[in-house]
Amino acid sequence: MVFILYKSSVIILLFICQHLSLQNEINIYGPGLQPKKIVMPARYFFVNFTSYNGKYSSTLSNDFAVEIEGTSIKKSHCRIWVNKLDRKDGTFIVRYKVYDTCLDLNISLYYKSKHISGSPFNFKGPVQPDQCDCPHQHFETWLKEYGCPSTYEQIEHDLNRYQDLDMKDQVKKIIKKYHKPESTSFCHYAVNKNQIYRKCYGKHVGFNMFSDNILLFLSRKVILPNMELVVNLGDWPLVHKTTQPFPIFSWCGSDDTVDILMPTYDITESTIENMGRVTLDILSVQGSIVHNWSEREEKAVWRGRDSRLERLKLIDIARANPSLFNASLTNFFFFKDKEAEYGPKQPHISFFKFFDYKYQINVDGTVAAYRLPYLLAGGGMVLKQDSPYYEHFYNQLRAWEHYVPVFRDLSDLKERVLWARKHDDAARTIAQNAQKFANENLLPQHIICYHAVLFSKWSKKIKSEVTINDDMTHVPQQKFSCHCDTKEIPDHIEL
Repeated sequence: MVFILYKSSVIILLFICQHLSLQNEINIYGPGLQPKKIVMPARYFFVNFTSYNGKYSSTLSNDFAVEIEGTSIKKSHCRIWVNKLDRKDGTFIVRYKVYDTCLDLNISLYYKSKHISGSPFNFKGPVQPDQCDCPHQHFETWLKEYGCPSTYEQIEHDLNRYQDLDMKDQVKKIIKKYHKPESTSFCHYAVNKNQIYRKCYGKHVGFNMFSDNILLFLSRKVILPNMELVVNLGDWPLVHKTTQPFPIFSWCGSDDTVDILMPTYDITESTIENMGRVTLDILSVQGSIVHNWSEREEKAVWRGRDSRLERLKLIDIARANPSLFNASLTNFFFFKDKEAEYGPKQPHISFFKFFDYKYQINVDGTVAAYRLPYLLAGGGMVLKQDSPYYEHFYNQLRAWEHYVPVFRDLSDLKERVLWARKHDDAARTIAQNAQKFANENLLPQHIICYHAVLFSKWSKKIKSEVTINDDMTHVPQQKFSCHCDTKEIPDHIEL
């Protein structure tokens, strides 16, 4: 009887020691742990079980649980949608969307039904949903509280040629030079007293929804500086190096142009609509991967339309080497006369299926392929075509560290895949570096910060007063009921 009791005590002691050991090996971090200061459409944070790094146990996801709840203004439960994303490498992404003003917010994290280190996390409100128009009064203070850096190398590069601008004069010259309704479209924006106005030029101006949305988003969070800017709504950058450097903001840059770069409309929209109407974003990519590295097929995968001649060459290479490639065209538009030779077109596959393979190919479309951020995040080794086009973050990428470079004509593509097969550990390290880069530079917080820092820096380049012309359209915030200040909360509610 004594032996049985002793044995039971040892088992209990071992269990306690194992649990305490695991507690010390859990790393919890991310902007979602500052829900009052960092307001996003979907707040998120990471939970890393460091003892599982580089390996995966299917039981971990069942053993780890999340609860996030709060109290609304009406003293009922806050409406909160919680999403647990399993990266299958010992790390989870927890994201949650708040639909009400919450007086408090409680985040509970469990491993095998027991709170893990630091849990529960309790926050005094009000914690606001993204839709609340509750701007911070001081821009620089807000930048610091939001966790934004003071500047970015690309921003400094793009803006260093401008100083003391008279935007009335600049806008007139831009309209005269670039207003070609059939081929270019752009919008002149004016921000005054945190209200947004615009006038658009060109035949196809539907993409103004993307520039509208980021300005509206930011103006709900902070009082924007008064400023004017011209946003190019097309994919191609406009301001050639050989011309006068007119200040035009674009989503893509090139070696031959000097446009001021913003994050692409694609990654910006996936940020603003996170846990909304978009299904592809940097976070969901990481949480939708089925296979870890060792289980993935040793092939290079690609799908896309025929928007560049090199994409046809890619199909030639893939057909000649079916054991190395899985590549197909999904649509013909630019080379319809080649459909008989390079078709039939194949149906689209889920972007997440790309990561059933170890290697992903990134080839330019009409300009830079805007899928690159998602490829970097997916934990595969990216084969990136050499390109004159670039996005706002390309200057931070390093060949052979974050991706494997491929000649523009793809003549060494086969050689690169064979190299990756032969050097699996090195290929995996590059894939891990790429995902780390995406998580340190391309998550929603980073995209929001880049825009905010860019607009702040830009506003200081303008010397002219902002005026709202009669022919400009006011871009209003959507109506949403919330309580921005504790003074607005009814007296019978205690904080």
